[in-house]
Amino acid sequence: MLSGCAFRTQLVTQGQRELFDYWLESAGQRPMPARSDLDPLKVPRLLPHLGLIDIREGVSRALFRLAGTRLRDIYGQEITGKRINEVFSGDCAAYWSRVHTRVAETGVPAHGVVRGPAEGRDHVVLFWLRLPLSEDGGRVDRILCHDMAGPSEADVAAEFTLYHYPRVQPQDFPLSRRVQFS
Repeated sequence: MLSGCAFRTQLVTQGQRELFDYWLESAGQRPMPARSDLDPLKVPRLLPHLGLIDIREGVSRALFRLAGTRLRDIYGQEITGKRINEVFSGDCAAYWSRVHTRVAETGVPAHGVVRGPAEGRDHVVLFWLRLPLSEDGGRVDRILCHDMAGPSEADVAAEFTLYHYPRVQPQDFPLSRRVQFS
């Protein structure tokens, strides 16, 4: 298992690092904070990227209690109030089930990058972070999510094209007359 410092260095986005730092600070000496320890107003710029999954009835019955406005863009639908099997279906369902089950069972944060976070969203590259929460200090009852869409390969290629200037080859232009210097 990674230390908090080692885990933090693997986080890709600044938002992930900010949320992880806040999560650690909120936990104090406990392994993880409770939902009641968190004040969303302490991380206002992250709110559009945050989600809260309630797993008190088990991962198979988990649902999104809250979902920031950017999550609607990422998943292509409003996910607040939806069960996770409604959000993560098709080919990606098993992947997300493993992620959420591991966080729930171990109480350890997880992060990653995935293309196509939901069915029909293959154009989205998602940088995700999952942080466990526990009201009793032991059993994980909620998972705090940070999801941020990154540029796709097509976006990167388009951006590269905008700023990449082709090399101009020198051409021979015939001079209409010769100039002599004395």
